[in-house]
Amino acid sequence: MNTHAHYLQKILTASVYDVAVETPLQLASGLSAQLKNNIWLKREDLQPVFSFKIRGAYNMMASLSADLLAKGVITASAGNHAQGVALSSQKLGCKATIVMPETTPKIKVNAVKARGGNVVLAGQSFTDAYEHAMTLAKTSGMTYIPPFDHPMVIAGQGTIGMEIIRQHNKPIDAIFVPVGGGGLVAGVVAYIKNVRPEIKVIGVETEDAASMKAALEHGSPVTLPEVGIFADGTAVKRVGDETFQICRDLLDEVILVTTDDVCVALKDIYDNIRSITEPSGALGLAGLKAYIKREQCTEKTLIAVNSGANMDFHRLRFVSEQIQKNEEKAQ
Repeated sequence: MNTHAHYLQKILTASVYDVAVETPLQLASGLSAQLKNNIWLKREDLQPVFSFKIRGAYNMMASLSADLLAKGVITASAGNHAQGVALSSQKLGCKATIVMPETTPKIKVNAVKARGGNVVLAGQSFTDAYEHAMTLAKTSGMTYIPPFDHPMVIAGQGTIGMEIIRQHNKPIDAIFVPVGGGGLVAGVVAYIKNVRPEIKVIGVETEDAASMKAALEHGSPVTLPEVGIFADGTAVKRVGDETFQICRDLLDEVILVTTDDVCVALKDIYDNIRSITEPSGALGLAGLKAYIKREQCTEKTLIAVNSGANMDFHRLRFVSEQIQKNEEKAQ
């Protein structure tokens, strides 16, 4: 089996801590008692950009030569990666151009501008924005910083796995990781399986955006015709080629969850640690709960990566209404 062991050195030497922080691994004591397992949350919502994306973006950008940095960097993103690139460029003293779809909420555009990013609005979808960004990269000499499918980005995200092992020196049964393009889960599983192979690493996707599950079943990445956008941070139609290969070789499984599952997980996180997580950020916990229900396990040590908290405030109403509807049905 290919363990992708070369990632171990990449992760151990990743340049993330100039700008990222080592986030806490926090026990969710109320949830642990309720579910009869030891539930821990890896608090990536506490990063400077409120998501893990800063790790991979900075790690790749810090590896660029002075000449390349002088020409600037460019990316396409409507979300957390955009903020990670913008803050990284601020730290490294280079210019960053962020191409975002014209449909991007103003709050996200303003957040990127506030971190010094030059925002270009193009097209109606991420694909449109990506194509425009690649054209600009070719004509301007700027370096494209991909959101997930690059070894340096994957290695940056893999530092989360490194921190988990350092922070929890007792046995761990499973780690649950949100999956979008696969950069986060690929980085975490590459580290864990080379250091503590007995620990299960389980990816979590929503049923309406299960691009990694589809790729693993097909044997190669496939492009989904459409994806649900409730968990917008993981609404990716096609996983990366490199992230797929790592997950194919090392990932234990992918668990699928519903929008309702994610809404309940959001409430669980708020009830336990008073953090309002974005839907994608709560995927790990939603998958963890589905795993407990399926396996009927107790007294296990289970960790969910709480990957981000860039929640659009107005979406809280939808989350609250969904939970209320389900509670009324259950009565």
